[in-house]
Amino acid sequence: MRRAWILALAALLAGCGSSGGTKTQTVERTTTTEVVRSVGSGEFDAAGIYQRDAPSVVTITSVFDATSEGQGSGFVISDKGEIVTNAHVVTDGTGPALRKAHQVYVQFADGNQIGAKIVGYDPNADVGLLKIDPGDLRLRALPLGDSSRIAVGEPVAAIGSPFGEQQSLSAGIVSATNRQIKSLTGFDIGGAIQTDAAINRGNSGGPLLDSQGQVIGINSQIESSSGSGSGVGFAVPSNAVKHSVDQLRATGKVDYAFLGVSTQDVYPQLGQRFRLGTDRGAWVQQVTPGGPADKAGIRGGGTREVQFQVAPYNLGGDVIVAVAGRPVHNAADLAASLEPLRPGQETQIDIVRNGQRKTVTVQLGKRPQAAGP
Repeated sequence: MRRAWILALAALLAGCGSSGGTKTQTVERTTTTEVVRSVGSGEFDAAGIYQRDAPSVVTITSVFDATSEGQGSGFVISDKGEIVTNAHVVTDGTGPALRKAHQVYVQFADGNQIGAKIVGYDPNADVGLLKIDPGDLRLRALPLGDSSRIAVGEPVAAIGSPFGEQQSLSAGIVSATNRQIKSLTGFDIGGAIQTDAAINRGNSGGPLLDSQGQVIGINSQIESSSGSGSGVGFAVPSNAVKHSVDQLRATGKVDYAFLGVSTQDVYPQLGQRFRLGTDRGAWVQQVTPGGPADKAGIRGGGTREVQFQVAPYNLGGDVIVAVAGRPVHNAADLAASLEPLRPGQETQIDIVRNGQRKTVTVQLGKRPQAAGP
């Protein structure tokens, strides 16, 4: 197997399995372009979802050199031949060492296999955008839904190529929302969807679909001690995918705002124990020297470390409670509030220091290629 990249807490990218020699032959194409709008009544019909959406799902083979290739999944998002997948399906490595595939091929359910161009990839959200020349190839473009509206318990379906088994369907439910998973840069991807639908290596880049046949996420990772799916899979939320795709279309890359802090979640008992002056927020533990937060005067914790309940904390740091007027209750909120902002933009950040609330102005920087230690 070309790689099985193990993340923190044994979270695995579900992407690249090994494959044999790369096939380049293209068979006969059919005509017309269709857009899937809805499965119908809203009732969960796995067979109906598969019948309508499977033709839009492709198997992706990425060639890096003569001895190295990987395989994953992807899906069509426009009649112009755009295909979305995970960044880790069409790249190798992490952080500054990331490199893109030399050649990429996509294979459709009807056997058509053609070359694809990498328009760009976003390692911070693990999203890649490919482009093919559709010619007279029949395409079914899947709509990206609103991942902010999903709820725990909703049924979902995953289509992809686990272990190279093309056009495979698995079904389950949304197990949790607003999870955080690691990206190819080490920064967190917020808002991830947890599902018990079987996700395995090779599923990466394939769609996670709701009962209406809309894509609510890109299947990306599994959490496992064995390397196989164990009922805990994760998908990059569709709203993050939209954010990435829009910028990849425009410039081929995606830039993220950078504040330069590491934080711990505040909860009522923690706030009371350390007299933080708030029972919710993101407690700053470290500040990147010379970074935007440091320049704005936001303080991190000192060298004194104290254990409380099950975790150590550095005392003395500010608590971030709002960004640009948007409340921050925890680290996930902090990340979400920074996502729509741009490098170089000034924003107001509300902090609590020594029990007193104050506002500071921060000029945001550009996120580095890899998270710090």
